[in-house]
Amino acid sequence: MATLSFEPLAYDDIPEAERPSLLQALVPVVGMLVFLSVGAIALGLDPQIPLLFGIAFTGLVGRYWYGVSWERMYEGIVDGLRMGMQAILIIFVIYMLISTWTGAGTIPSLIYYGLELLSPTIFLPVAVVLALLVAFAIGSSWTTAGTLGVAFIGIGAGLGIPEPMTAGAVLTGSYAGDKISPLSDTTNLAAAVTNTDLMTHVRTMRVGTTLAMVLSLGLYTYLGLTATGSIPPGRVAEIQSAISGAYTVSPLTFAPLALTFALALRGYPALPAITSGVFAGVATQILVQGPLSVEGVVAALEVAQSGTTAETGVELVNGLLSSGGLVGSAWTITVVVAALALGGILERTGVLAVVAHRIGQSLDSVGSLTAGTAVSAFGMNVLAAEQYMSIVVPGMSLRGLYDDFELDSRNLSRAVEAAGTTTSALVPWNAGGVYMATVLGVPTLEYAPYYFFGFVSPAILLLMGFTGWRITKQSEETTAGVKDAVKSLADD
Repeated sequence: MATLSFEPLAYDDIPEAERPSLLQALVPVVGMLVFLSVGAIALGLDPQIPLLFGIAFTGLVGRYWYGVSWERMYEGIVDGLRMGMQAILIIFVIYMLISTWTGAGTIPSLIYYGLELLSPTIFLPVAVVLALLVAFAIGSSWTTAGTLGVAFIGIGAGLGIPEPMTAGAVLTGSYAGDKISPLSDTTNLAAAVTNTDLMTHVRTMRVGTTLAMVLSLGLYTYLGLTATGSIPPGRVAEIQSAISGAYTVSPLTFAPLALTFALALRGYPALPAITSGVFAGVATQILVQGPLSVEGVVAALEVAQSGTTAETGVELVNGLLSSGGLVGSAWTITVVVAALALGGILERTGVLAVVAHRIGQSLDSVGSLTAGTAVSAFGMNVLAAEQYMSIVVPGMSLRGLYDDFELDSRNLSRAVEAAGTTTSALVPWNAGGVYMATVLGVPTLEYAPYYFFGFVSPAILLLMGFTGWRITKQSEETTAGVKDAVKSLADD
């Protein structure tokens, strides 16, 4: 389960002398968005430098306008990095896993057999369903996308399906399965920060998630029937021949995949499970792909470190089976580190708390409260660049308002998941967006239009809020207890 080693600043925790007004809080927010948009659109820069400018600008504003010390802002950066350390380590290991599974023949064999079993018309909905089942079973959207998702990209390319469509289908299944899995770290975190029983939260998520999945699945079925066209003559045979000429294609190569998912199903956390998959990939490359010698061992370890450069004679296959290994993760890691640092300094200067507080003040109905929670969760994905913060900040900031409206906490836990976790992959500089774009090899803004679940899930949440459908009130006992607690505090 995901846990936080610190408690983010609440509005009332900020000394009045250092508490920024809404206008002051919006200055670094606007500055960050300007740096990112100008850097990416006008200058064509990668996100690292614009994010660095955002960190420097926020630091200057925080020190010389808000009066926050350098030490406290540095502590905020450290807390932000500490919160995202699991994600950073997973990125390191996933890059090695993709390379070792390629070298072992696992991903090439998945593509080879997948091209025999699937057709363009059914591929997208099948990819959604398989990703959902795996993510639900292991409780990790990231692991699902970094393993099966990579293979699906290759299979889809062989079937003539645009990669952004395949990436969207993978993400839809991965996040939908993750959200209804009691093994998911974000699912556990959402229940914890909102004081909701875990299984109650999971049951509350199921209706909206299922409806969003059904609608998304219908859209992918339509795309499969109308948008993919036909496979060029000889395309599948050419790809399969290129793969079999460069790798030993065999069910034995699925051993790393079987081990990784078996450990995940047994309840092992994502990090040790995928690390085991890396070692299994190295062993499989040595034993199945060969040579069984010292040189073979060195070659397999070099694949883990530096990645693979496929030379099959077919450009499409070469592109699909080339990977960066541990060394290749550097670009992704630098973006995530910069984004986490920016989120940490925005938190410690009080910007996030002030923005969330002001959103809460403007809410006067169940519908507006639901919408405000959704905006706050998505806003944290944009500002803090980490899906955990999209759960924690609104989850902790808005709990009192849900009590004021006599709403059960499950409404809040559902809202931060449906609008927070699921939309993290839509923000190019968010850890989720960076990770998914790099492991799947498709830029965030290219797969975003086909990641239907990321749009449908928040839309259904808003429908629930404004119509009252599936909105659960507190029981009379709970309501009375809350009122008594408030009265007791007032008397004190």
